Amino acid sequence: MRLLVDMALSPRLCEWLRQRGHDAVHASQIGMSRAADQALLDHARHDNRIIITADLDYLRLLVMTQSEGPGAILFRGGDYAEDEARERLAAVPAEELTSSLVVIEKTRIRHRRLPIKGP
Repeated sequence: MRLLVDMALSPRLCEWLRQRGHDAVHASQIGMSRAADQALLDHARHDNRIIITADLDYLRLLVMTQSEGPGAILFRGGDYAEDEARERLAAVPAEELTSSLVVIEKTRIRHRRLPIKGP
């Protein structure tokens, strides 16, 4: 799986993902540490990467544009210790992630297909 980890999460998460055979990069590793959210989304879309983030703005952008991608994994509901983030991420089903939004919370994982229709 091709993944782009946002600045809201640790670069160590990329290392862990690479150890598991994924093609993972951190925003800081590709010169996008200060990039606007839309620029990072565009980069992920162009590079066929799924964004992993804790920033709700990505969800808003995906809903506003009714985009079918890139897929996104959103950590929500507080700070996650490194081990806890890895454990929760390991529980995410890999199928159809390129066109889905996965929301990881402390007590559950939700999965929605893109595009997501706004209210």
